Amino acid sequence: MHTWAIILVFCIGIAWSIRLRVSRFRQVLDNTEIKSTPLSLAIQELIAVAGGLYLSLVMLVSFLKIEIPEKLLILNISIDPLAGSAIILAVVQPIFVKLFKNMNY
Repeated sequence: MHTWAIILVFCIGIAWSIRLRVSRFRQVLDNTEIKSTPLSLAIQELIAVAGGLYLSLVMLVSFLKIEIPEKLLILNISIDPLAGSAIILAVVQPIFVKLFKNMNY
């Protein structure tokens, strides 16, 4: 399983390197800013919300001195429980906002 993870990280690194080279080439060619796509903006928003939730959860667990496992093993992938919870909450949060918004009208 570790071999696939190494290959995946390597491929992501190559793709990221190519993306940087292409973006630099475009900037030199056009002298304009790189335009954000809706997908990149959505990912940025998700990571920002999940990061805020993660910090809040860490402070809450630390303040209440709650014992949680250091890692969870899900499908042979080790995940930090607080980080996983933060990402799940960040994904589910817009659904609840929409539901509660519709219930009030």
